[in-house]
Amino acid sequence: MSVYETRRADLLQRLRKVEGQIRGVQKMIGEDRPCVDVLTQLAAITEGIKKVSMLVSGCHVKGRVSQALNGDGADDVADELVQTLFKFTR
Repeated sequence: MSVYETRRADLLQRLRKVEGQIRGVQKMIGEDRPCVDVLTQLAAITEGIKKVSMLVSGCHVKGRVSQALNGDGADDVADELVQTLFKFTR
């Protein structure tokens, strides 16, 4: 089973929303909209991407923990998870 199986629809929906927001920002800049309005949309995009990142991280952790519980190199899995968390939470 794919690590994204339970979250695939949600992840794709969130990514489509961010994609639409990015197109909206491009249009706003083309229309010379106020910087504060553009920054507000950029902040929403940033939060949307952060949420997607956290959901993907959750999928990764669940998959790796499941693997470790099945006895497939638990120490290696733990080390890899710690490295991944440090890498993506900076």
